[in-house]
Amino acid sequence: MSAPIKLGIASLLLLACCALSLSVGASWISPGTVAAALLKADPLNVEHLLVSTTRLSRTVTAVVVGASLAVAGALMQAMTRNPLASPGLFGINAGATFSLVLCLSLFSISSPEQWLWSAFIGAAVAGALVWLVGNSGQGALNPLRMVLAGAAITALFTAFSQALLVIDQQGLDTVLFWLAGSLSERDLATAQPFILCALVGVLVACLLGAQVNVLNAGVQIAVGLGQRTGLIRLQLGVLVVMLAGSAVAVAGSIGFIGLIVPHVVRRLVGIDHRLMLPGCALLGAALLLVADMLARVVILPQEMPVGVMTALFGAPFFIALARRGGRHG
Repeated sequence: MSAPIKLGIASLLLLACCALSLSVGASWISPGTVAAALLKADPLNVEHLLVSTTRLSRTVTAVVVGASLAVAGALMQAMTRNPLASPGLFGINAGATFSLVLCLSLFSISSPEQWLWSAFIGAAVAGALVWLVGNSGQGALNPLRMVLAGAAITALFTAFSQALLVIDQQGLDTVLFWLAGSLSERDLATAQPFILCALVGVLVACLLGAQVNVLNAGVQIAVGLGQRTGLIRLQLGVLVVMLAGSAVAVAGSIGFIGLIVPHVVRRLVGIDHRLMLPGCALLGAALLLVADMLARVVILPQEMPVGVMTALFGAPFFIALARRGGRHG
């Protein structure tokens, strides 16, 4: 089966997951009712309101966040040439957490919009610091140096966050829920700037697939083909911050999507990033939708954070990958 056909099947799978996501929850809503709610919602019908507000926004958020994290993970693995790389390696999660805790402690922010912006700014600052440290010293950017910089910045921001929470515990409940990752009660109007940023990032990343292929072949080959490797890496770094920063700001810390999806897609369509990046977007969105649907119903009437579900999926895969030595595919 050719790669384009596989991408077509992945698109159909994503559409099916979207349709199912609108029906699944604490109460099942039939597909007919879902269609009626989307086409002509009755403001007096509780099920129509549930679909057109809560479940629709949750489904859209899951699609955007899942696609963003998966594409960001594929870019990180290509940029660092490390098959175990993920967006968290760029310090994104730790930076967003520290910024949120800092703003809660100093400014007592209370609105969801303020939480989103503070988390996004922290993610961007952390990504910029990792990039600057990774590019410091002699010679061109070294993937190993970037990995070490990411680990150091992550540890630093994590320590600062813990210290602030010990001193001022008023934001502890909010931060703990955000750290677990959640797609519930996400307002599309509030998250719109970050959703648009993530969608632009996914589109631009897919258009840069050919350049990612050249970079992934090795620096010497890329330079021999006349590519400006420093500029390509800078573009990829900015895209990772846009994608992962937006996803973390909207949904909190959701792990393993950016790690496992690129490996699965690489097995399905090969190593050509012109096909792999769109495949990551499709499969990442579908996987997060499935995880979110399970999180809604696994411990009814309560709801499990979606980050816990992705960890249950991803941890065994990560262990298996580590046992194989982290080889591609």
